[in-house]
Amino acid sequence: MRVPLSWLREYVDLPATETGRDVQAKLIGVGLEVETVEQIGAGLKGPLVVGQVLTIEELEGFKKPIRFCTVDVGNANGTGEPQEIVCGARNFAVGDKVVVVLPGAVLPGDFAIAARKTYGKTSHGMICSTGELGMGDDGTHGIIVLPPEHEAGTDAIELLQLVDEVLDIAVTPDRGYCLSMRGVARETAIAYGLPLRDPALLDVPAPNAFGYPVKVADPLGCDKFTARTVVGLQPEARSPIWLQRRLQKAGMRPISLAVDITNYVMLELGQPLHAYDRTRIEGPIGVRRAQQGEKLTTLDGTVRVLDAEDLVITDDRGPIGLAGVMGGANTEIADLQEGAGTTEVVIEAAHFDAISIARTARRHKLSSEASKRFERGADPQAAAAAAQRTVDLLVLLAGGTAESGVTEISAPSAPRTIAMPANHPDRVAGVEYGRETVVRRLQEVGCDVYGQDELIVTVPSWRPDLGEPNDLAEEVIRLEGYENLPSTLPTPPSGRGLTDRQRLHRRIGRALAGAGYVEALNYPFIGDAVLDRLGLEADDVRRRTVKIVNPLSDEEPALRTTLLPGLLGALRRNDGRGSHDLALFETGLVFRPTGTETKAVRLPVDRRPTDEEIAGLDASLPRQPRRAAVVLAGAREQAGWWGKGRPADWADAIEAARTIAREAGVEVTVRSDRHTPWHPGRCAALYVTVDGEETLFGHAGELHPRVVKEFHLPERTCAMEVELDVLEQAVDGVLRAPRISTFPVATQDVALVVAQDVPAADVERALRDGAGELLESVRLFDVFTGEQIGGGNKSLAYALRFRAADRTLTVDEATAARDAAVALAAERTGAVLRGA
Repeated sequence: MRVPLSWLREYVDLPATETGRDVQAKLIGVGLEVETVEQIGAGLKGPLVVGQVLTIEELEGFKKPIRFCTVDVGNANGTGEPQEIVCGARNFAVGDKVVVVLPGAVLPGDFAIAARKTYGKTSHGMICSTGELGMGDDGTHGIIVLPPEHEAGTDAIELLQLVDEVLDIAVTPDRGYCLSMRGVARETAIAYGLPLRDPALLDVPAPNAFGYPVKVADPLGCDKFTARTVVGLQPEARSPIWLQRRLQKAGMRPISLAVDITNYVMLELGQPLHAYDRTRIEGPIGVRRAQQGEKLTTLDGTVRVLDAEDLVITDDRGPIGLAGVMGGANTEIADLQEGAGTTEVVIEAAHFDAISIARTARRHKLSSEASKRFERGADPQAAAAAAQRTVDLLVLLAGGTAESGVTEISAPSAPRTIAMPANHPDRVAGVEYGRETVVRRLQEVGCDVYGQDELIVTVPSWRPDLGEPNDLAEEVIRLEGYENLPSTLPTPPSGRGLTDRQRLHRRIGRALAGAGYVEALNYPFIGDAVLDRLGLEADDVRRRTVKIVNPLSDEEPALRTTLLPGLLGALRRNDGRGSHDLALFETGLVFRPTGTETKAVRLPVDRRPTDEEIAGLDASLPRQPRRAAVVLAGAREQAGWWGKGRPADWADAIEAARTIAREAGVEVTVRSDRHTPWHPGRCAALYVTVDGEETLFGHAGELHPRVVKEFHLPERTCAMEVELDVLEQAVDGVLRAPRISTFPVATQDVALVVAQDVPAADVERALRDGAGELLESVRLFDVFTGEQIGGGNKSLAYALRFRAADRTLTVDEATAARDAAVALAAERTGAVLRGA
């Protein structure tokens, strides 16, 4: 909600010295989110005056139309002589009143105006458009043409209200009444302790039987409908400057007088209205639910197929408006340029069910200023006042006559009352406010309060968010000032802290960051399209997703089953923005339904759920394993004077998995595998030992070229994804710190010849088991294939490090351990010592 400070001052007598920043601080103090204060006209300096076009000469020989004009600016130029100005716009004629900026002036954006020679003429100033003055869109996209009654030489800065301050307020869903000047003015008056001039306090005639006929078939969807009729409107009447400027400052575009007035009253009182051309309505106005498949062309020119739950406004022909959202094109107010123009209007001021309007707006993807207010809870008692205010402005500005008929249909209702102990806000805040303060603050927000120790509070009609004692306590606390609440920290019981699992997850994140990876936080939503691009088979478990009832995007209606789509999207975006050497990681939950989930139960809110209810809720949830993933592209090591650098490859992805496993003190076994979306020849399956058995931990390697192409990724992008829950199961007791030995290491190298299809991981495991407890580490440092070792074979060279904890090993001890390792490798894998 954009709130011009000059408009706000009409309802609250703010001190003349108060600036927008001062008001912002006050409103933030009472709980409103004032995001910015826009200084309209900042840096603007005159002379900026009204001018009358005297002559127009069309200049020939240029690529675009150019006009040389003389303009009467009165005595603003110091001479009284006509001002010569070159202008390219064509939406004005001789005799029109325009806005002229003279040499020496400065326009918004520090644009200084001076006489200059252009198109063979000297232009002494400029004829201005709304964009050049920072006024916003007026729909003309051209020069400002003023009403003829303004004299030449009049100061245009004051006339057009070009200098002002506008507060931009982010209105939360529970504070819908602040989507109006009335609501913001009430909060301002409370913040400053000043009286409020309520614009809704109008003399409204009583309803009678002479008003326009209205039939409400769904009183639950529409509990109040007011209709007023104004005739004799002057079709040529245009919105006055003050009205247009207030709409523009509030972020709305002036359209026509009747529409501008309904928009103005909506901004003023928070009550959406609609004006119908009475000559285009056939029969009584009705309110009902739509018939499934009915069609309506709305004011935006879109033909909409209606749902049976949509609330519509009708006449004898059918729907003429989507209730609370947007009117229909068949009863639109006609402008004079479109024909004869509208001279008779029917004003609709109704109150619709908030949930129904919200669902309709989302169903048709049609969010309007009206729907924003209705779905947050408009004031049902403001409808009659809003209709009266609209009638008054139409009579005043368009020369109309209000008919005596007043239609008002209301469903029976009673004020909402809440019983609350007088000390309830004290107990909630931990502060002694006292009964008098509680009563005073509740009365300031519009409540009627009775009682002593037990208060009976009648909630005002414009506050549908107040429904229980805690809501009333919140009002007292926010108005007394959240900053006045004492800061008290709870005392935690001893012996608590992060769990082992939480510590492990944090260590993993730090380890990956230390290895050069940057954490990326992605939304946990995916769609079938991204799974198709990953190339997953139809029976892949990652295609079994949990669908969201009300997704943020129809393209991503499900919860993720893998972390890769989000990371690949982040890598693509960064690569497209010029960052080509990338290493990203993410840890988070994925969602894997098992098919055994039960229907979720609705838990109570007035008590703690029972253990059985909580267990039932848990049973309705899918399996949610925590996973970690990385993606790499570009250079892994940068080139420089130290060397050529190297690109990231599949080995880096595997090393990322080892980095994660080391934080848990677990060894990773790497085996060749084929698993989508990795390259079939460059994919590794990662295993850890859980309860003595090898368990799949994840996959790593280079992505399939087809996947790289589908996601528009750099060539040879690599990725790794592992399941941290499996890693936790592989942890054997408390992680021990490495022990630093004072004894030297003995290194023995062996080269073993094995068949091509023997996994290096099997050979490594055999060497570990055979070497015994003296083996400290084993590392594969070379793989060789060639005629020297025979076809179908490969040579694997390992560096074995031996060390004893209590002594220096002899050569014979290290050699014996190596021979035992080679012997077991030969027994298990058929390995032969190379050269033997």
